[in-house]
Amino acid sequence: MKKRNVTKALSLTTRHLFLAVLSFIWLIPIFWLVANSFSVYPGINIRAFIPEAWTLENYRLLLFNSADTVARFPMWFKNTLVIAVFSCAISSVFVLMVSYAMSRMRFRGRKLLMNIGVLLGLFPGFLSMIAVYFILKSLGLTNNHWGLVMVYSGSSGLGYLIAKGFFDTISETLSESARIEGATESQVFLKIIIPLSRPIIVYTVIASFLAPWMDFVFARIILNSGMAADWTVSIGLYNMLERELINTYFARFCAGGVLISIPISVLFVIMQKFYVEGITGGSVKG
Repeated sequence: MKKRNVTKALSLTTRHLFLAVLSFIWLIPIFWLVANSFSVYPGINIRAFIPEAWTLENYRLLLFNSADTVARFPMWFKNTLVIAVFSCAISSVFVLMVSYAMSRMRFRGRKLLMNIGVLLGLFPGFLSMIAVYFILKSLGLTNNHWGLVMVYSGSSGLGYLIAKGFFDTISETLSESARIEGATESQVFLKIIIPLSRPIIVYTVIASFLAPWMDFVFARIILNSGMAADWTVSIGLYNMLERELINTYFARFCAGGVLISIPISVLFVIMQKFYVEGITGGSVKG
């Protein structure tokens, strides 16, 4: 018994050490980004990992220097926030409605549609970006934030699988009792299912918000006019790394990376409990 306990303790120690090493390696780039955001040297400092002197000037220039025509971070942040909020609202509604329909309704072609949705989800979204671009161009929606909202929310219903799994765990008896009392399908969904689905709603909202908040590929293709005022944060920060700008704006690029992570970090800390419950609840049934 003693030998078994020693072996178990050694195994746990080895696993924890291995995970600690992986965590340390994963955190190195993040620490370097944060440290360089406070550096007095505006470019890439290859002489030292930790800056020799610290300052808040990079944040001040990024947020309050309205005369800077290159780094227009407040405008980029506003554009990204507007796109993310509207995309999140539309996508969340689509995902919840499709998930409920696939979970509780029985109709011809249901399984076929579910299988098609799963198969389409296996392909990266950027494979369709050329076709999407020309469709938006023919509609006059390129270089338009609403066109980007349409791209992010248009196929969001295909991500129904986790929410459907959560809806499957809710007792069908509740829905049947409401129908016996004369409730319509929409009333069952809004007044019975939705109030019981807070974890999966939180998960859906966060996932729908993250996609446009962090996206670069679709935003870069659709917002291609070259006008900095139309860009999202990802495009704006990327352009700071151009060869002629990087030695002046790299520290501000790092500061922008820190600022753009704050809303997501706060959102995860606040909603962490419901987020985990939504994932685990949605994995019970498929």
